[in-house]
Amino acid sequence: MISTKDRAKLRSIAHTYEPIVQIGKGGITDAVVDSIALVLDKRELIKIRLLKNSGLDARTASDEVCQKLGADGVQCIGNIFVIYKKSDRKDINHILWFMFFYFNGGKSI
Repeated sequence: MISTKDRAKLRSIAHTYEPIVQIGKGGITDAVVDSIALVLDKRELIKIRLLKNSGLDARTASDEVCQKLGADGVQCIGNIFVIYKKSDRKDINHILWFMFFYFNGGKSI
């Protein structure tokens, strides 16, 4: 679970992102969940677009994807939603650490 402040900072970062994954008429299948999991492991924060023919609304789709992956929903607007999940990988810069460093003027812990 992420804090309200972290959620706001993640929203500001995600504002410039383009949707990476699209969910279409097939809905949220295992293949879609697997592809989202792969991208989340590398990027931690992603934007997902629901196509009009999917028959889902963004809030429902976001809740379902987050529940299946153990991720946190950041934002839902229209047919686009943003999710976050901290990666276990050591070879990437973690977004929340970067935000802490950036928003605290470069001062380390």
